[in-house]
Amino acid sequence: MSQIERIKQAIMADPQNTSYTERGIEPLFAAPKTARINIVGQAPGLKTQEAGIYWKDKSGDRLREWLGVDEDTFYNSGLFAVIPMDFYFPGHGKSGDLPPRKGFAEKWHPQLLQELPNIQLTLLIGQYAQAYYLHEKISGKVTDRVHRFKDYLPDYFPLVHPSPRNQIWMAKNPWFESEVVPDLKNRIQKILGETK
Repeated sequence: MSQIERIKQAIMADPQNTSYTERGIEPLFAAPKTARINIVGQAPGLKTQEAGIYWKDKSGDRLREWLGVDEDTFYNSGLFAVIPMDFYFPGHGKSGDLPPRKGFAEKWHPQLLQELPNIQLTLLIGQYAQAYYLHEKISGKVTDRVHRFKDYLPDYFPLVHPSPRNQIWMAKNPWFESEVVPDLKNRIQKILGETK
């Protein structure tokens, strides 16, 4: 059994996740040893959890568009790790999904990242991932971080969530598609090009 598989078994056996494991729900993440790019989002949505495939929704389609990669490269190249702030759907809240559970990333991310020695770039999608990895207040503005994305390079690239719900945000912030997305695509293509 690989170390990643051992960690997965430990996650499933953790009392914090018993209710999911008892229902046959496995943690949703990907940590191929060969990964060069790590994607840290919030938590799986209900649809992706039910499908058992991360980013397999409209948000994922838009994310792949921003990255300039097709589904095959995204899922099968072994170059993308997907380690969200919670590996399970946390439930519905009043205005969308509930936030990832506290303490989850602290417990499991360091163990998984230890097994990924080749990560060159970590994409931080949304406020929870950004606050955790950039050691900033969760109340900090995602828009400001994304606008100042160059401040966090070369290790981190903060992004807004690619959800269709963010259509209004995209319309209000045209600089995102004209400045940020092309830079992101270039960086991703450069990393992928180095692996060929």
